[in-house]
Amino acid sequence: MKKIISSAILSSLMVSTLNAFTIIGKVKVKGSSPHTHVVIEDLKSKKDYRVENCDEFNLINLQNKTLTIEAKLIKKAIGPGFPATIKVISVKY
Repeated sequence: MKKIISSAILSSLMVSTLNAFTIIGKVKVKGSSPHTHVVIEDLKSKKDYRVENCDEFNLINLQNKTLTIEAKLIKKAIGPGFPATIKVISVKY
């Protein structure tokens, strides 16, 4: 029983580390009121990533600044207008 539980915990830890990645990009607010959201536009791929926890890092006040962000992928992109959702782990200015 202990082996099954520990292997389940270990596999969930491996999945969470696989989803972590680094983005160098600009902070932008996109959408039209009342459906606005904070995104990070990756400088290399020009893809947008919607930030789930922007209030924790006060990202809305850092609009148009280039930041290095370590994030975890929460939800994949669905298509145009529906970018991938990330949870920010750390921010470097």
